[in-house]
Amino acid sequence: MADDRVEFELVSPERLLLSEEVEMVVVPGTEGDFGVLPRHTPMISTVRPGVIRVFEKGAVKESIFVAGGFAEVTPERCTVLAEQALPVAEIDRAAVEQQLQDAREDLAEAKDESARKATEKAVAVAEAMLRASQA
Repeated sequence: MADDRVEFELVSPERLLLSEEVEMVVVPGTEGDFGVLPRHTPMISTVRPGVIRVFEKGAVKESIFVAGGFAEVTPERCTVLAEQALPVAEIDRAAVEQQLQDAREDLAEAKDESARKATEKAVAVAEAMLRASQA
C-alpha cells in the first residue's frame, strides 16, 4: 500500500461492498462526520444513517448510503460494518417515501417502548435516505 493511500472496506450483512485503496473516506459518525486519511489515529465509532463518501484525486468518487453500523480506523485501514448499504445512485426515492410514510404510521400506532424505538429508527433511516437521494 502506498503511503498516501488508506485501505477502505465496507461490509454489510449480505456482502463485501467495497475493498480498495483510496485517497480519503468520510464516514457519518454518530458524533459527526469524520475523514480518514493515511496514518489516522486508531479509533472505533458508531455510524449513523448517512452517506459514506470515497475520495480520489480530491473529488468524491463514490457515495454510498449506510443505515448505521460501526467503523474501525487504524493508521492503514478504515473498515465500516454497515447494517445496510447501497450506492446513493440506486436509491428509489418513491419506495423510500412510501417506507417513510409506513414507518411514521407504525410509530403513531406503537404500543410499547420497544416497538416505538424500532419504528423511530426506521423513520430516521428513511429520512436520511431521502436526504441522501437529494444531494
